Amino acid sequence: MTFELLVSIGAIFILMLLSAFFAGSETAMTASSPARMHTAEKEGNKRASLVNKIVRDKERLIGGLLFGNNVVNITASSIAAGMLVNLFGNEGVLYASAVMTVLVVIFSEVMPKTYAFYNADRLAMAVAPMVYGVMVLFTPITAVITKICQLSLKMFGVKLDDSQGNGSHLEVLRGAIEMHRGNEEGMQRQRSMLRSILDLVDVTVDEVMIHRKNVMMVDLDEPLTNLIDSLVKCPYSRIPVCRGNPENIVGVIHTKWLMRELRAAGDDVNKINLESIISEPWFIPDTTNLYDQLQSFRDRGEHFAFIVDEYGVFQGIVTLEDILEEIVGEITDEHDRRMPGVRKQQNGSYLVNGEVTIRDLRREFDWELPDEDYTTIAGLLLYETRKVPEVGQRFSFHGFDFEVVRRVRNQITLVRLIPPALPVHGAEAVQ
Repeated sequence: MTFELLVSIGAIFILMLLSAFFAGSETAMTASSPARMHTAEKEGNKRASLVNKIVRDKERLIGGLLFGNNVVNITASSIAAGMLVNLFGNEGVLYASAVMTVLVVIFSEVMPKTYAFYNADRLAMAVAPMVYGVMVLFTPITAVITKICQLSLKMFGVKLDDSQGNGSHLEVLRGAIEMHRGNEEGMQRQRSMLRSILDLVDVTVDEVMIHRKNVMMVDLDEPLTNLIDSLVKCPYSRIPVCRGNPENIVGVIHTKWLMRELRAAGDDVNKINLESIISEPWFIPDTTNLYDQLQSFRDRGEHFAFIVDEYGVFQGIVTLEDILEEIVGEITDEHDRRMPGVRKQQNGSYLVNGEVTIRDLRREFDWELPDEDYTTIAGLLLYETRKVPEVGQRFSFHGFDFEVVRRVRNQITLVRLIPPALPVHGAEAVQ
């Protein structure tokens, strides 16, 4: 074997290594996790900081690596062609094309890119200084190439907008949440919690409020003894107080304040002045979103607010716990039941109270039920059927089947809900 042949083989080997470096570096840089790189940079990792700096300049990164990769591949192919032509004549060109295609695809493309894909973060930080050097070295050339590419694409009406195709940051976050994998039950709860945090700004307080008809309230016009008995027996720590009628709300009383007042009065209820321990009512519009209300609760140091509509009419109440439950799910205590208002039957169907919200069902069971135009399961039936259904009527929409089990006057109070996996017969299809 001649010296020139050895030199050619050695040159091809070195060029193949460089090609593998360029291909693997490109994959590592583009596949590395921006979130992990950002966290590592905040912790003082200089390599991660350099990776973030490189990735922010995508055009120079891709241009430099692709230019270098093509140069070494073409050079290697040219050397191989010359070497094999000397050995086999004109047929050497065909041999060189076949051999170099196999070598480049396997050892300079597929293998390094596969490794880089599965070790993106580690490899990106390892090669970052060399990649940055390549970018700086080829800057004049890549600038010209980039400009030519931009002008060529512009001629065909293609607009280069970094925001197009990538979506907003919220869309990226939602996509990452949906891709979250793990234990089925734990995964569902984690996804629901993360989705709920992002949804806080899109949900208004009237969608999670306790409706006025379900609000426990005490009346200051009642005899003091009866009033205090009601407060002591109440399962809640904060109770709205009205005078005369539920529309005339005068404030909120905390049972802890009442106990303190009773102790100071020596348990003599006649010495208690309830009005002195009632806090001022806080009224908020029903259009307030949960994110803003959560911030207001934190800023004011309060946990309780009254909701009014555009006419100033009392609609219901919202508490800090109601908003937190939108994030973490139902918070139960000794007075609550897990997922109140929903009872699973032996045949797989569910008996659902009409006032149960769609959001709670979606969070608990991961059901795909829309809630843009209504809040509760009863509201869904009224909206979809465009009437007040009779007891026993069955309907099918959104992949679910519904049967009205109980109705009090015009209010649907109990519904049998059958998920898509279970068969049902005799349902009316509602489009």
